[in-house]
Amino acid sequence: MSEEQKREKADAAAAEEQKQAKADANAKPSGDQAEAISDEQPTAGENTKANAGEPSASDRVKAGAAGEQASDTAKASVSQASAGEAVASEEAPAKSGAEARSDAAKAADGEAPEAKPAPAAAPMSGEPTAAPGADVAKAGGAGEPPGGYAAAKPAAPQAAKAAAGEPGDAPEAERAAPSDAEKEAKAKAAAEARAARANARAAKAEGAEPEAPKEPSPNQPLVDRLVAILKDFRADAVEEAFINEKDGHIPYVIVKAEAWPDVAELLRTHEELKLNYLRNLSGVDMETHMEVAYHIISLETKRNYCVKVKTDRESPSIPSVTPIWPTANWNEREVYDLFGIDFPGHPDLRRIMMSDDWIGHPLRKDYEPLDPEV
Repeated sequence: MSEEQKREKADAAAAEEQKQAKADANAKPSGDQAEAISDEQPTAGENTKANAGEPSASDRVKAGAAGEQASDTAKASVSQASAGEAVASEEAPAKSGAEARSDAAKAADGEAPEAKPAPAAAPMSGEPTAAPGADVAKAGGAGEPPGGYAAAKPAAPQAAKAAAGEPGDAPEAERAAPSDAEKEAKAKAAAEARAARANARAAKAEGAEPEAPKEPSPNQPLVDRLVAILKDFRADAVEEAFINEKDGHIPYVIVKAEAWPDVAELLRTHEELKLNYLRNLSGVDMETHMEVAYHIISLETKRNYCVKVKTDRESPSIPSVTPIWPTANWNEREVYDLFGIDFPGHPDLRRIMMSDDWIGHPLRKDYEPLDPEV
């Protein structure tokens, strides 16, 4: 008898035994129950069959259940193997019917089927796969034609001109730089334009009517009268006099420092001037010298005047007018503190803003702080 016939016979026997076991299971209690019953109360017929070497009904039930389980296991193994082979490769040959029957027979006999190599797992979704034509060598990145853009693009115009022996385009920096001839032409054009504008202005000035004389300031009579009074009092007291048009046409006079105490007393007591109130005084650093500006007003006539007194920068000193105008007290202390101008005759000349041990005077233009963070 050939091997194939033996396997067919074994398959038929296994199928028949399974069929009989199912029938017995439907007619009698389950395998576990039958086994319990047989352990407790074995029948005489079963004892006889056991003595004669024939399997009992419980043994047949157990064998049927084991055969059914083995058959199911074999079927599951065959189905999994078939599915794995179908997914792994379409070219893998299908298992023959004889081999499948052999596995089923081995499972029915209680033998494990032959272990076979696991099929290659199917690629999961989202994993990169080899795309057709991926083996084409490329010089550039993804999406570039084979060989990269360098091979696909034509030669640059400058490279083509250089290969043909023609002069290429100069870089932008060289093109932007004008030549000497262009510079000379531009300079000449600019000079001609300036000369034309100058000629136009000269022609306009010649043909234009002469400007009307500037009208005198409405306070010019006040400054003239003030100068006359001061010169009558002391001829060399006034250095300069003018009208400050930007400051409301206030009359300004510059008085010498040594004549200032007498001039201040005259301004306060003169019957015509009556400048009895000192509104403010402020120090000024003119870099070449220091000066103090005194803004004085008459509370009766409401006329304003400004008197400036200059002093040396190295050792600035101006006589105090605190005895004449008491409002000068703290103002002179402030100027002394911030500019370093001394006011001889002041009743209490000391710092008013900075500490007594402060070095230097912060509003002088040559001031250098010892602590740069202050």
